[in-house]
Amino acid sequence: MGTFFDRLWIFSGLLLASSEVLGSNICTSRGVSTCRQCLAIHPSCAWCFKEEFGQGGSSVSRCDLKQNLLDGGCTKGGLEFPFSSLSVQENTPLSDKASGAADDVTQIRPQKLSLTLRPDDARRFTVTVKQVEDYPVDLYYLMDLSYSMKDDLARLRSLGNQLAAAMGRTTSNLRMGFGAFVDKPLSPYMYTYPEEAISNPCHGIQTRCLPQFGYKHVLSLTKQVERFTEEVAKQQVSRNRDSPEGGFDAVIQAVVCKDKIGWRTDASHLLVFTTDATTHVALDGRLAGLVQPNDGQCHIGRDNNYDKSSTLVSGVCQGSLCLSSILLLSQEKHYDNDGLLLQDYPSLALITEKMSENNINLIFAVTNNVMPLYQNYSQLIPGTTVGTLSDDSGNVIQLILDAYERIRSKVELELLGVPEELALSFNATCLNGELIQGLKSCSGLKIGDTVSFSVEARLRGCPKEKNRTFTIKPVGFKDALEVTVHFACGCDCEATAQPESPLCNQGNGTYECGVCQCHPGRLGDRCECADGDYRPSDQGNCSPKPEDPICGGRGNCVCGQCSCHTSGFGKVWGKYCECDDFNCLRFKGEICSGHGKCDCGFCKCGSDWMGENCNCTTRTDTCMSSMGLLCSGRGQCVCGACECTQPGAYGATCERCPTCPDACSIKKECVECQHFKRGRLFEEKSCARICRDEIQKVEELVFYEKNAVNCTYKDENDCVERFQYYEDASGKSILYVMEPDCPKGPDILVVLMAVAGAILFLGLAGLLIWKLLVTVHDRREFAKFEEERAKAKWDTANNPLYKGATTTFTNVTYRGNS
Repeated sequence: MGTFFDRLWIFSGLLLASSEVLGSNICTSRGVSTCRQCLAIHPSCAWCFKEEFGQGGSSVSRCDLKQNLLDGGCTKGGLEFPFSSLSVQENTPLSDKASGAADDVTQIRPQKLSLTLRPDDARRFTVTVKQVEDYPVDLYYLMDLSYSMKDDLARLRSLGNQLAAAMGRTTSNLRMGFGAFVDKPLSPYMYTYPEEAISNPCHGIQTRCLPQFGYKHVLSLTKQVERFTEEVAKQQVSRNRDSPEGGFDAVIQAVVCKDKIGWRTDASHLLVFTTDATTHVALDGRLAGLVQPNDGQCHIGRDNNYDKSSTLVSGVCQGSLCLSSILLLSQEKHYDNDGLLLQDYPSLALITEKMSENNINLIFAVTNNVMPLYQNYSQLIPGTTVGTLSDDSGNVIQLILDAYERIRSKVELELLGVPEELALSFNATCLNGELIQGLKSCSGLKIGDTVSFSVEARLRGCPKEKNRTFTIKPVGFKDALEVTVHFACGCDCEATAQPESPLCNQGNGTYECGVCQCHPGRLGDRCECADGDYRPSDQGNCSPKPEDPICGGRGNCVCGQCSCHTSGFGKVWGKYCECDDFNCLRFKGEICSGHGKCDCGFCKCGSDWMGENCNCTTRTDTCMSSMGLLCSGRGQCVCGACECTQPGAYGATCERCPTCPDACSIKKECVECQHFKRGRLFEEKSCARICRDEIQKVEELVFYEKNAVNCTYKDENDCVERFQYYEDASGKSILYVMEPDCPKGPDILVVLMAVAGAILFLGLAGLLIWKLLVTVHDRREFAKFEEERAKAKWDTANNPLYKGATTTFTNVTYRGNS
C-alpha cells in the first residue's frame, strides 16, 4: 500500500512542478478575491494586505506563495501567513504503580495539547498509555433477583469473601457494592391477579417471595467485605410475569448515581451484571403505556429504590422492600411521587454515552442460553466483556477475574467531542515496538506495559467557532488527553476592516485586507463601476491572453472585471470566470465520487478519502478479515480493498486460498508468539500486526458445532500443544490454549534401582549360565568316562610283567645222549 501512496505523491508533485513552470501555482490558479478564501486553498498560500501592493504594473496576485509575494514587493509585516503548530500544555510523566490514593496516578501522556491548524493542513502527535500496577478497583455487583436466579443467590451468599480474596490478588485497594433488579412493577410485566399475587408474586407456585420491584440499591461501595456478605445474605428473590427483565434500568442507575453507589474518580469501575434472561430495551415500555424516554439521570429515592419504574402508594413494609411499590393500575398514564411521568427503558446509545462519561467497564455474566444476545450488546457498547455463567453462578469469581484480565489486557482509544471538520487518523505501536497502521487499540497486554498511538489531526474545513476542544481517552480510564484546536481560517487584517471606506470609491464598499469588498451592484478594484457600465478599453483586463474569449465565455466584462454568469450546474467564479464547482473528475457519475467538494477543477476530499477524484479511501478496517488479519495476511490493502499477493488467494479479504496453509498452521504461529513468546513472528516483531486473536488458557477444549477447529502440533521441546481456534458470532477470533503435554524426564531413583537391578540380574544370570555350562561340561565328561569304561575289555593272558620264581638255564654244551 505504501508503494501506491508513494506513486500518488510523486504524481502530485509532478503536477505541482509543471504548474510552476507554466507560471502558475495552486494559490494563483483559483482566482480568489479575499484573504480568507486564499488561506483555504492550501497551507502554502499567503495573502498580501499591503495597500500599495500590485500598483505600478505588478502582475503578482495578492494570493500567492509567500516567497513570490516577497519578491513582488510585499513586506513581511504586510503578509497574512498563519501556520499550523502544536504545543504541549501539560506533560506529566507516566506512573509505574498506584500507591495509596490514585489521585496523582497518571496513565496517559501528554494530558493537554494545543493545536493550530490551517485548512487542509495536518499535525501529528503521540499519545502514550500505561496501565499501572495495583490500581484501585470499585466492583458493583448487580444481580437479577427474579425467581429463576434463586439458586444463584444462595451460592453468592457464600462467595463474598472468596471474591474479595481473588480480586485482592490484582489490587490492594478494592471496594465492593451490591444492587438488585427484577422488572418494572407494571402490567403486563407483573402478576396482577389474583390480588394476593401483587404482594406475593409466587402465590401461584405455592411459595412466598418479595413483591416485584424495578431496581434497588442495597450496598454502597465499601472496603468491608463482611458487609457485602451480610447484605447479600438478607436478599430474597421475587418473580415477574414476562421473560425479559428490567436490567438496563438498573444499569443506567448504577452508572449515573455516582454519589449513591460511591464510585471513586481515581479507580477502575467494574459493573458486574448477572442474569439468565434477556432484558427490555427502549420502546418496550410502550406496552405499559410509558411514553416518556429515559433521561439518563439519577432517580434513586431516599429508600434506595428506582422511583421511575413504579407508582408508590401507602402500604406495608416487609424486609428491605416496601409493599408501597404497588402501582395504580387504573391510571392511563403512570406517574411517580412527584407527579412526573414514569420513564421507558434506556436505549443502548444512552447506556454507551453514560458509561463513557463515568468510565464504567460493564461485565455481562450471563448463562449460555442468552450468551449470543449479550455478545451482540457487547459489540455495541464499548468497554464491555461477556462471560458464560454456570447455572448456579458457581464460576462467577473466575468469570470476573477473567473479564477483568481481558479489560486490563486491552487499551482502546475513544473520541469525545471531535468537530466534524477535523479528521483524525491513528497508528498504534503495541508490543515489541511494532507499528500497526489504522488502529487505535492494542490487545494482549500485561499490567505495566506501555503502548503509544500516533495521531494525525487534519483540518478539512472551517467551522463557525474559532476554536474547539475535544478529548481522547482510553475506554474505562479516568485519564484523558484534552486537545484544543485553534482554526486558522481567518486573517488578522479582517479585524481592521473599514465599512464604507473612502478608499472604495467614496464608501461603495468595505476595505478589508488591502482590497475593496464592493456593495451589491458595484464592481472594480475600488468599486468605481456600477452594473451596466461599459468601457471597451477595459476588456483587455478580462482575459489572460488577447486571443482568449472574454471571461472565458462564462461572464461579462464590466469595468475591467469579470462578472460571471450564473449556472444551473453550480457556482462560477474567478478573475476570468475560470473556476466552478462542477467541472471536476467524476466516479460512477458523481463529482469527486461523492466524497469531496469540487473547487476550481480540483477535488477537495473529505475525511478518510484521497486521490484525484476522491475514490480512494484511507481506511483499512474494510480489509480486515474475520481472523483479525489485514487481507488475511495474504495481500495488501489499497483504497479500502484487498489486493491478494499470495498465489492462490482470493476473496474480499483474501480469505480463500485452497493452496495456502490451513487455519491450524496459521494460528500455530500466533499461539507460539502470543502465548509462549517465541517463534518466527516473535523474533520478527510482527506478532501484534499479524495476530489479533484473544488468548485464553483452558483446562480442556469445549466442543463447538461450527466456527471452531481443534489443532495439535509438536513444538521445539517435543511437547504436544493443543489449542482451539474459535470465532464467535461477532467475528472475534479466540484461541483457547491448553497446557503443553511434554514427555516426562527420567526418575533418578527409578534409574538407580533399575541399574542396580540390572547389575544384580546380570550377575545372577552370569552365575547361572556359568553353573549351567559347568554342569553340562561335567555331565558330558562323565558320560564320556562311562562310555569309555563300558567299552574297556581286559585280556586274561599272562601278565607280561610277571616273572616266575624259577630260573631255568640251558647248558649250551649239552648235546644230549648221543
